[in-house]
Amino acid sequence: MSLFFPSADGLILAAAVLIGLYMAVNIGANDLANAMGTSVGSGALTLKRAVLLSMFFTLAGAMLAGGYVSNTIRKGIIDPTLLAGFPEKLLLGMFAALLAAAIWVHLATRLGMPISTTHAIVGAVVGFGLLAVGPGAVSWGKLVSIAASWIVSPIAGGLVSGVIYILIRRNILSSDLPYRATQVYAPWLLSAVFYVIVLSIAAEGLRNLSLRLIFWQAALLVLPLSIIAGFVARRLLLRLGGVDCRWVKGTDIEKVNCVFSYIQIATACYVAYAHGSNDVANAVGPLAGIYSIVNTGTVSMTVEVPMWMLAMGGIAIGGGLLVLGGKVMETIGGKITEITPVRGFCAEFGAATTILVCSHLGLPISTTHVLVGAVIGVGFARGMGMLDLRVIRNIVWSWFTTLPFTIVLSMIFYWVLSRILLS
Repeated sequence: MSLFFPSADGLILAAAVLIGLYMAVNIGANDLANAMGTSVGSGALTLKRAVLLSMFFTLAGAMLAGGYVSNTIRKGIIDPTLLAGFPEKLLLGMFAALLAAAIWVHLATRLGMPISTTHAIVGAVVGFGLLAVGPGAVSWGKLVSIAASWIVSPIAGGLVSGVIYILIRRNILSSDLPYRATQVYAPWLLSAVFYVIVLSIAAEGLRNLSLRLIFWQAALLVLPLSIIAGFVARRLLLRLGGVDCRWVKGTDIEKVNCVFSYIQIATACYVAYAHGSNDVANAVGPLAGIYSIVNTGTVSMTVEVPMWMLAMGGIAIGGGLLVLGGKVMETIGGKITEITPVRGFCAEFGAATTILVCSHLGLPISTTHVLVGAVIGVGFARGMGMLDLRVIRNIVWSWFTTLPFTIVLSMIFYWVLSRILLS
C-alpha cells in the first residue's frame, strides 16, 4: 500500500506537527531548563521571570538566527541522496526519529538529567538510517566527533569557568572590601560580558536577516563598543530597577551577590538566545523535512523552514520550561553544587565564552555538556567536597546512554511504521 494518497496529507502533517511540538516542549524542559537553572537556583531570577525571559530570547534566536534553511537530516549524519527514490522511507524515518528523541528527552527530564537534545535526534536519525539504507549510509566520522564532544565540552567548560571563578574569588571575594572591589571591576566584567555576547551573535550572524560578519571583523568592531557599554552600564547596574546594592542588608558578600545577580541575568538571556538559534532546529528541522516531502513528494538535501514553524517551536520550548523544566533546573541550580549569583555568573559566562571559542576553532562541543561542565568547574574550584559526585555520575551516565537508546528506539519505531504503512 502506498503511503501517499491525497486524503492522507492533512493527517500526516497534523501528526508531524504534534510530534514536533512534543519534541519542542521536551527541548524546553531540558535544554532551556539547564540554561536557566543557574539563574533560578542562585535566586537571580524567579521561575516566572525565567520563563518569560527565556521564551522571549528563545523566540528571538529562532526567528533571527534559527535555521531558515535546514539540513534535511540533522547534522548530515546520513546521506539523504541515498533515499532520493524513496521519499516515503525518509518521511517515516523523520517520524520515528522525532518520536524516539522526544521520548528519551522526556524520560531524562523526568529524572532531572540534563542531556544534549542534538545528540538525541542524531542518534534517532542513525537508528532509522541503519534500517532504511544500511550502515554505509551513516557518517561514522561525525559520530566519532560527537563522542569526542562528551570529553571536550565538559572539560573546556569546566576549565574556563573554574579559572573565572578563581580570578573573581582572588580579586573580589577575598579582598578587604569586596563590594568596593566589585565597583572597581564591574565595568570590565560588563565589558567582557557584552563582548562575548555581542561577538557570538555578530559572528554567528542573523541568518534570517541575511546579516553575517567575518569573525575577525566582528571581533574588532565589537571591542570598543563593549568597553563603552561596560562603563555606561556600571551605574545602571548598581541601581537597576531603583535598587541600590549598597543598601542591601547583610555582609559585603551579599552586596556583591546583588550586583552579580543582574550580570547573571544578561548571560542567561544570551544562553536562551543561543538555544533558540540552534536547538529549535532539533524539533522543526525533521518537521520541515516531512512538510517538504508531503508537499513535493521528493527528497531535498536542504529544505526551507517556514517562519511559522520557527515561531511555533520557540513558543513550545518556552512552554516546556514552564510545565516540565523544574527537575532539570533543580539539578543544574543546586544539586551538582551550591549556586550563588557569583558562581552562577562564572558558570554561565564561562560556558558562553567556551562555546564562542570552541565553535570558532571548530572543536566538537555540546552546549548542554559545556554548561554542566561549567557548573562542575566552579564547584571543583571550591573543592571536591563541594560537588555531589553521585549526581555527576548519573548525569554522565545519561550522556553515554543517549545515543544507543535513541538509536534502538528509532529502529523499533521505524520498523513498526514501515510494516504498517509500507507493506
